[in-house]
Amino acid sequence: MADLSLMRSLSIDGKTKILLLVLDGVGGLPQTPDGPTELEAATTPNLDALATRSVCGMSMPIAPGLTPGSGPAHLALFGYDPLQFDIGRGVLEALGIGFDLQPEDLAARGNFCSLSPQTGNITDRRAGRIPSEVGARLCEKLRQISLPGMTTFVEPVKEYRFVLVLRGDGLVDGLTETDPQAVGKPPLPVKPLRPEATATADLLNEWLAKARKLLEDEAPANGCNLRGIAKDPGLPRMPEIYKLVCGAIATYPMYRGVAKLAGMDILETGDTIEAEVDTLRKHWADYDFFFFHVKKTDSRGEDGDFDAKAKVIEHFDQVLPDILGLEPDVVIITGDHSTPAVLKAHSWHELPVLLWSKYIRPDTVAQFGERPCMAGGLGHIRHIDLLPLAMAYAGRLGKYGA
Repeated sequence: MADLSLMRSLSIDGKTKILLLVLDGVGGLPQTPDGPTELEAATTPNLDALATRSVCGMSMPIAPGLTPGSGPAHLALFGYDPLQFDIGRGVLEALGIGFDLQPEDLAARGNFCSLSPQTGNITDRRAGRIPSEVGARLCEKLRQISLPGMTTFVEPVKEYRFVLVLRGDGLVDGLTETDPQAVGKPPLPVKPLRPEATATADLLNEWLAKARKLLEDEAPANGCNLRGIAKDPGLPRMPEIYKLVCGAIATYPMYRGVAKLAGMDILETGDTIEAEVDTLRKHWADYDFFFFHVKKTDSRGEDGDFDAKAKVIEHFDQVLPDILGLEPDVVIITGDHSTPAVLKAHSWHELPVLLWSKYIRPDTVAQFGERPCMAGGLGHIRHIDLLPLAMAYAGRLGKYGA
């Protein structure tokens, strides 16, 4: 859909509740041609039972063949066309940690990494997932870097992640990232994608050179990269478009950032799925729409740990009855993108999706998995179509036309 003007004109107030449950990176691949995916290998009696009462299908995050980042994939789930609204990950991380980002600030997501002292090539893109307290200490070290005419902010996010924000006159976005997305290669320089961004690229490369000098004696985080360098583009807000009071429950800052950008309230929660369920229960009466995010499916996929990813899915399945016990009117369960353990990275594959409402026509799907959902009644759908569907099943969309 992604026609936000149409959604704004058709949306109506109501008392029904929509619950969007996102298992980050849940889509997978079999380890052998005839084997199961991670989701199919997991023991999920509660998801399977819900699937038998639902309508299922496969959902495309952006477009065929495109491997999505987490930001664009989540924007699509929230009803925005990610090809129209291009939002850098730096903005999402900054907002996710509650940073007071100004309209002309330039934000970048930083990753501490491990570099070979001999070659300068990256040996670990995430510096062994250093503890958050180590990341915070390194950020303090990087705060001594100054740039001419700029105020710089370096803020820890989680584990190996940090946020770099530049504030000053003349900053221009339209810049490349420095992470080559592979080990065995050196970090890349920041390059301008348009001529007017050249001076800003030079500033960022100066900051990176100083940062790497400060980090060279550290281990394992003796380097860093910058990703998603951008300004806040300003999004039309979900509450204004859909007439929903929206709450977000997510443990990682980036996902809180994209939710905040879309106009959701960020509900403080703990680090476990159980803590997230407690937060959902606590705020159930206060919101019409909940975004509930589970991160570790993606993390285990990126680690290449097939069995651990399946265990995270099983963990979610165990708490699902507590979630459904709150009696939402519409439930959608899917992922933002696929992260197959065999690839150790995001991929372009479609995602299984489940939609439950008392008004659906159940299909014949009896297991929530990639291959069963290929035969589901939703067919092959796009992420941007899911929220309009949820609105309709919640009785929150008016009639179109006479």
